[in-house]
Amino acid sequence: MNRLKDKVAVITGSTSGIGLGIARVYAAEGAKVVISGYQVKKRRKQMILDEIRKKGVDVFFHEIDLDDPSSIESLIAETAERYGKIDILVNNAANVLLADGSVDELTLEMWDAIFRSDLRGTFYIIKCALPYMLKNDAGGSIINIGSMATGGGDLGATAYSCAKAGVDMLTQSVALQYGKRNIRCNCVRPGLIMTRQNERFIEQEVKDIFLDNIMVNRYGRPEDIANACVFLGSDESGYVTGQILTVDGGLNAHIPTVAQFRAMDSRTW
Repeated sequence: MNRLKDKVAVITGSTSGIGLGIARVYAAEGAKVVISGYQVKKRRKQMILDEIRKKGVDVFFHEIDLDDPSSIESLIAETAERYGKIDILVNNAANVLLADGSVDELTLEMWDAIFRSDLRGTFYIIKCALPYMLKNDAGGSIINIGSMATGGGDLGATAYSCAKAGVDMLTQSVALQYGKRNIRCNCVRPGLIMTRQNERFIEQEVKDIFLDNIMVNRYGRPEDIANACVFLGSDESGYVTGQILTVDGGLNAHIPTVAQFRAMDSRTW
């Protein structure tokens, strides 16, 4: 407990799923938490704020639209004005509801919309937060939430995977350019994380395929990603920067035919 005591943490896309999981664990570790989301219903917003406040930490909500630079500027400016600093920035928000597909299915408008939300938005919020982190004697930690979609080609989600691959490289660029000024930047790449929102929409057949390829005997939970983000946001990771940390239960750590050979009760080779 208190590994993030008195640190100010901005967490984008933190009203559900992985982002909310990070906010809950950050609050339990003593951080002052800035919740943000897009078009969040008033009742849900209040419910989240009430839950976080029960942990005895300071918290407030700010609407954010990754497509709107002024919205991003406002989030960072209000946080700095309220707390006087920004210690941690967790870039979790991404628009996964935008239409995507194979290369021949994608239009330029679809491609641009996904890159504008998932890569440009991440770039710009980092750009806006950097001046406040540079003024902070303790520096800062930037944590980007990536995707296992960048681990290899897939049948769809072409624009999304390419945008997230850009987030991987942005992570390393920021780490290099600002490391000497006491700002670290890392990326957490989740595997299949079961959230209250996605569990009922994922078909059992798909769940079975994933579980057969995950090395441990369960799906990921938001807390798994949150725990990695606590480490990267805390002083414990002071010598860790420019890293892409995959948190997927080992899903991407073996050759792709392992599940089939296991079903045959045979070794791979």
